[in-house]
Amino acid sequence: MRPADPPRSGPSRVEHDLLGDRDVPAPALYGVHTLRATENFDVTGIPLGARPRLVEALAAVKQAAAVVNADLGLVTREQADAIVAACTEIRSGRWHDHFVVDVIQGGAGTSTNMNANEVVANRALELLGRERGDYRVLHPLEHVNRSQSTNDVYPTALKIALAVSIDDLVTALRALAAEFAARAAEFADILKVGRTQLQDAVPMTLGQEFATFAVMLGEDADRLGETKALIAEINLGGTAIGTGITTHPEYAARACAALREITGLPLTTAVNLVEATQDVGAFVQVSGVLKRTAVKLSKICNDLRLLSSGPRAGLGEISLPAVQAGSSIMPGKVNPVIPELVNQIAFRVVGNDVTVSMAAEAGQLQLNAFEPVIAESLHGMTADLTAGCDTLRRRCVSGITANTDVLAESLDRSLALVTALSPHIGYEAATDVAHRALSTGRPVTEIVVERTHLTRERLADILVPARLVAPVLLDLPVPGPAR
Repeated sequence: MRPADPPRSGPSRVEHDLLGDRDVPAPALYGVHTLRATENFDVTGIPLGARPRLVEALAAVKQAAAVVNADLGLVTREQADAIVAACTEIRSGRWHDHFVVDVIQGGAGTSTNMNANEVVANRALELLGRERGDYRVLHPLEHVNRSQSTNDVYPTALKIALAVSIDDLVTALRALAAEFAARAAEFADILKVGRTQLQDAVPMTLGQEFATFAVMLGEDADRLGETKALIAEINLGGTAIGTGITTHPEYAARACAALREITGLPLTTAVNLVEATQDVGAFVQVSGVLKRTAVKLSKICNDLRLLSSGPRAGLGEISLPAVQAGSSIMPGKVNPVIPELVNQIAFRVVGNDVTVSMAAEAGQLQLNAFEPVIAESLHGMTADLTAGCDTLRRRCVSGITANTDVLAESLDRSLALVTALSPHIGYEAATDVAHRALSTGRPVTEIVVERTHLTRERLADILVPARLVAPVLLDLPVPGPAR
C-alpha cells in the first residue's frame, strides 16, 4: 500500500532546506527533507514504517548517539534526555507511521536517516513542550544527527535490524524442524521405497525421510546463527567515509558500548572504519545463507508435493491437510497450496540474493550507494522465510498423515527389496529376480522363493524392517579366491 500523499491544504508549518522553503503538514513529525524524499522516491509504495525492525534500529542508534554526545558535552543533557525519550517511544512501536520515505531510494540511505532525524527531533520538541519545527531549540541535524553520518548510521541500523530478524527466522526454522521431527517419530516404523533419480532404490522408513527434513532445517538454523557474528561488527563513528571527521576521539568506542547496552547485541567497532564503511561483504554472506535456506526449504516442499501426488494417479504415499478447494472446474480437487506458497517464497529469495550481489558489486570507492536495495532485499528475505516456515508448520506439516496401505503395496511390488537380497543370493541371481519381477509384475518375494535357495522363513528373517533400513552384520560365508 502506497503511503498517503502529504496533504496540500490544511494546517502547515514552513520549513527550509538548501533548496528553499516548503509547507510541511502541521501534524507530521517528519520535516522538509522527508517531504522532498516522498516526492522523489515514489517507487515501491512500501514506506519505512512497514519495516519496524529497521525503524527501531535507527531509533536505537540515535538514542546511543544522544547519550554519548551528552557525556562528551556536545549536546545539553536536556536535549539528550528528550531525544532518548523520543527514541524509546519509537523503539516501543510508536510513531512508525511518520516514517514515510520509500524503502528504495537514491542517496545511499540519506533520506532514511533524514526521516529518522526529523521524527526524533519533532517528537523530542513536543516532549520539551515546544512546537514541531521549532528547530532553534532542538535541530534534526545539529543535535539528533550530531557525530553521525548516513554512511555509518544506516549500515549500523541495518545490521541491528538484521540480527533481530535472523533470530525470528531461526526460531521459526527450529519450530518447523521440530514439527518434522515429530512426524518422523510418528512414522518411525512405516517401511517404504526409497528412491534415487525418481527410480526405486532401496527400502527405508517414512520416519527416516521426515527426519532428514528436520536435520536439513536444523543445519540451516545453525548457519544463520553463525552469520550474526559477521553483522556484529559496525562502523558507527566512521561518519562520512570512515575517517571519523566531526566526531570526538572517544565517540566511536563510547557509541558502540552504548548501543550494546541498548540493544543487548554483542556489537564491536570495526578495526578499520574506512574499510567497514565501503565493504558490504557481510550482507552478501547473510544473503547467501538465506538463499541456501530457501533452496533447501523449496526442495523439501517439492518432496512433499511429489509424495502426496495423486491421490490415485500419483505416489499418494502421504496426505497433506486439505486447506481449501483446489479448482473452479474440477470438483473434489485439492492442491498442495502451502508447499506451493513456500516454493514461491524461495524463488523470490533467490532473486533477492542476486539483487544483493549486484548491489554489493556496484559499490564505488569509499561508499556503496546501493544499501537501500540491499536492506530491503534482506529484510524481505528474512520476513518472507519466517512467515513461510510458520505457515508450512501450522497449515501443512502438523497435519500430514501416512497412507500405510499405499506404502506397503508399493514396497511389495517394487524392486527395492532386491538390493537387500543381493548379498544372500548373489548379484547375478538378484538381477534375474529383478528382471522377472519387472516383466511379470509378480512380487519379488515370490520369485526369490521360487528361483533361489532361500526359504520363506529365511526370507522373512532377512526382510525384518530393522535389517532393511540400517547397516547390519551379515551371516554369510566368506568367498574364496577366484579359480
